[in-house]
Amino acid sequence: MKLKLLLILCIFASICTKGQATIRTSKIITSGMVLQRNEPIKLWGSADKDDVVTVSFVGKNLPKRTDGKRLPKQFTAAVGNNGSWVVELPALKAGGPFTIRIADNDITDVMVGDVYLCSGQSNMELPVRRVAEAFRDEVASDANDNIRIVTIPKIFAFDAPKDDLPAVEWKKLAPQNVSEISALSYFMSKKLQRETGVPIGIVCSCWGGTTIESWISREGLRNYPRAIAEADYYASDDFRNNIKRLEGQQFYRWNAVLYSHDEGRTAATPWYSADFDDSKWEEVVPVADGVNDEPTHWGSDGTNAINGSHWLRRAFEVSSAYAGQSATLRLGCIVDADSVYVNGTFVGTTSYQYPPRIYNIPKNILREGKNVVTVRVISQNGEPHFVPEKPYKIVFADGSEINLLGKWRYHVGAQMIAGPPMEFFCYKATSLYNAMIAPLLNLHFSGVVWYQGESNVGRHNEYARLLAALMADWRRAFATADLKFFIVELADFLHSSDPGRAAWAELRKAQAAACNADAHAYLVKNSDLGEWNDIHPIDKKTIAERVAEEIVKSRE
Repeated sequence: MKLKLLLILCIFASICTKGQATIRTSKIITSGMVLQRNEPIKLWGSADKDDVVTVSFVGKNLPKRTDGKRLPKQFTAAVGNNGSWVVELPALKAGGPFTIRIADNDITDVMVGDVYLCSGQSNMELPVRRVAEAFRDEVASDANDNIRIVTIPKIFAFDAPKDDLPAVEWKKLAPQNVSEISALSYFMSKKLQRETGVPIGIVCSCWGGTTIESWISREGLRNYPRAIAEADYYASDDFRNNIKRLEGQQFYRWNAVLYSHDEGRTAATPWYSADFDDSKWEEVVPVADGVNDEPTHWGSDGTNAINGSHWLRRAFEVSSAYAGQSATLRLGCIVDADSVYVNGTFVGTTSYQYPPRIYNIPKNILREGKNVVTVRVISQNGEPHFVPEKPYKIVFADGSEINLLGKWRYHVGAQMIAGPPMEFFCYKATSLYNAMIAPLLNLHFSGVVWYQGESNVGRHNEYARLLAALMADWRRAFATADLKFFIVELADFLHSSDPGRAAWAELRKAQAAACNADAHAYLVKNSDLGEWNDIHPIDKKTIAERVAEEIVKSRE
């Protein structure tokens, strides 16, 4: 009898386990998410083809339908022959938090409000930590449970549109969560939530440096045979893996030779040492101070730029009042990469040109009297330089500063051939649509915010058509003919004397032309917020609030 009872219990447990294991929801459907209000809602996933999926709202707090009808206790859907299922819910009013039970899995803390897809390249992706210094007090104190942001993992695919994502997490707006989220999404969501009073969800699917073609489907690019050929060229896994293997060998060889040839690293007294004698080095002015000194073009041999390593040292004085204190070292931006030492102690490194150099000097490194900061600059292609009109200084906790402009000592460490090229598959046609947009197609969005174009400036003459193609493609894919697009105008960039600046203006004209030809596209002015010496303007708050204002205005 006992054996029979045990057998029945085991069979029952296996049935329950089967149900739990085989019914899976899409990775984007997870606790903390926001669903679009006033529109039919789809929940979806995969399962064994014989399963039936049940969905219900549970708990005391239940959503209200937009049409005023009573909400059914349960929704069901059969699993298709391909193993996929979709449950359709009626349009709901804004509110929450709710709990949705899918089979025996509870999705908790779900809100219903307005959801936006934010996409594009690095200015959309630029995280809050990169602008935090300008908005430190605001970022440190913000918390709002009615704002949820999810960042789509960076993945690409050439073979076909993907059904799902890797695991993702919807994060509430809170100081501990915002460091790595898109700054534009952060400021935009706050403004929208204040203006509308409803929960706001942001799906941020973006990747720095990417072209517009990478975000368009194969069908959407059918009139662009060059783009289709590019997608087919990179479609082979073996081909791409071989490219990366060769790249790895090239970078290893280049860096190994650089290191072995760099006298600054191999000398008996390394050039970053506090007591190294640099008195015989050339005296240069890496960055003009705007008053006394003009910059020295130190990164060339007088004819051509020097690839390899370049060493610069700057002596400065510290008073007894600040000796031993921690401080922040600001070194603007440097082309291309750098490693930095203070009194022989390594304080930080950056591997490419765009991020601001903000390095912490720990306690007991600075001493009374003479100190020295050493910068080892690595240049792979083009002329190495310190970006002008950026901060170059040491800042103490009380706000006192030590200016690092003026004369430095300079010496070449090693001359090298140009650095090896690098292939970015995420820049290629269809690769990001397939992996980072297609898995979202069952979601409904209030609108799309698109900030991209920097990587298409060199082909600005075709951008208006490509932008129109992207908007048409996504409207078809999301089955929303009137899906609104809020196009962020490119910020102004490059010095007025730089001939390349004109191409940026031409791309802005292309953005405007695409919006003018589209009844559901809105251009958001941004050119006036640019910084000539920085492709990533810091003021993401102003442009984000302009986007939010345009969204609100579009509803009137």
